[in-house]
Amino acid sequence: MSTLLKSATIIDPSSQFNNQKKDILITDGVIEKIENSIPTKPNYTVVSLENLHVSCGWFDTSVSFGEPGFEERETIANGLQTAAKSGFTTVAINSNTNPFIDNKSAVEFLINKGKGFATTLFPIASLTQKSEGKEMAELYDMQQSGAIAFGDYNKSIANDNLMKVALLYAQNFDGLILSFPKNNSIAAGGLANEGNNSTKLGLKGIPALAEHLQIARDLFLLEYTGGKLHIPTISTTVSVKLIKEAKKKGLHVTCSVSAHHLTLTDDELHGFDSNVKVTPPLRTQKDCNALIKAVKDGIIDIITSDHNPIDIEHKKVEFSAAKNGTIGLESCFGAVNSVLTLEESIEALTTKPRAIFDLETTSITVGEKADISLFNPKLKYTFAKENILSASKNSAFLGKELNGKAYGIFANNKLVIH
Repeated sequence: MSTLLKSATIIDPSSQFNNQKKDILITDGVIEKIENSIPTKPNYTVVSLENLHVSCGWFDTSVSFGEPGFEERETIANGLQTAAKSGFTTVAINSNTNPFIDNKSAVEFLINKGKGFATTLFPIASLTQKSEGKEMAELYDMQQSGAIAFGDYNKSIANDNLMKVALLYAQNFDGLILSFPKNNSIAAGGLANEGNNSTKLGLKGIPALAEHLQIARDLFLLEYTGGKLHIPTISTTVSVKLIKEAKKKGLHVTCSVSAHHLTLTDDELHGFDSNVKVTPPLRTQKDCNALIKAVKDGIIDIITSDHNPIDIEHKKVEFSAAKNGTIGLESCFGAVNSVLTLEESIEALTTKPRAIFDLETTSITVGEKADISLFNPKLKYTFAKENILSASKNSAFLGKELNGKAYGIFANNKLVIH
């Protein structure tokens, strides 16, 4: 089987063809030719799209699908199709399922359910049993079964000693520990970022301090234990400073930011739209600016969609009662590409996350396995309900102007075009 990508601009610093417009011939899942013009043949599947750009496959490090247990939010099958059409060749699945992904059987279930799709699925297993933050789960067994990291999704570990022991233990097998940045006693009962908007709207605030205290604690523990720590979805100016200082010390710490924290602020709260109720809460424009600069400076390593489908019964309700979370796969590239250069967007979606999660890197080079995202970086449009491919429709980006749109992917010898 052969697929011919016509007039594709290649964005890949590791390729000799970087920033060049070429035809790319893929045969049996491997890049066979990259030339100025490749003649078509009757048996070729030809892909010719407006302003087609390609890069190494995008990897989203924080995705929730619901299955098992919350299939009304999203199934693995439709979730992986959504990821593919949104430009992602790889996703890491969070353990906010029922039951939680806290044992080797649950890890193997996810991996088996994800087989046969264009987008590859990797589980992030729970750090603690039932994600309760009390007893450490069987990390080594789960890694042997295919888990690529360990963390309780959107739940912080209050027990200092438990986090210390996890960081020490995971070093035995080079495991990656995730720690969600939220001090529960400071943030307790909060609905939105503590600031002018929460005060005006009468919403109980979540101080940025809740994030700072947790990050500071985790960095002190990391300095004591060694090991590898990843802090997902930071959201404040001070968080950036703390992580920058830790990196200067030589600590093995990395972090991510969500597309919505890069581009949206707590000004969105004025409509009491539950779609913008997220964890961490949307912060201020000052924080957005600091986060964008931190991506550009390399302090923030990864951009994620932090895709979290919530069914209508738990989302389209009074703001205070709504569950936190927004879908983000479909809007991720268009949002990120609105505030970063194309090269910065691609680096934070491809090279860095693969290195941090210890996955094989790819290159758009003859002889390499084809793992490619297809997109148009110049397409401006307003994100609307018809752009949503997920089973749940809870998008914080509805009505927002985006710059850039994914066409789909070629990966695992499969072409998926939206």
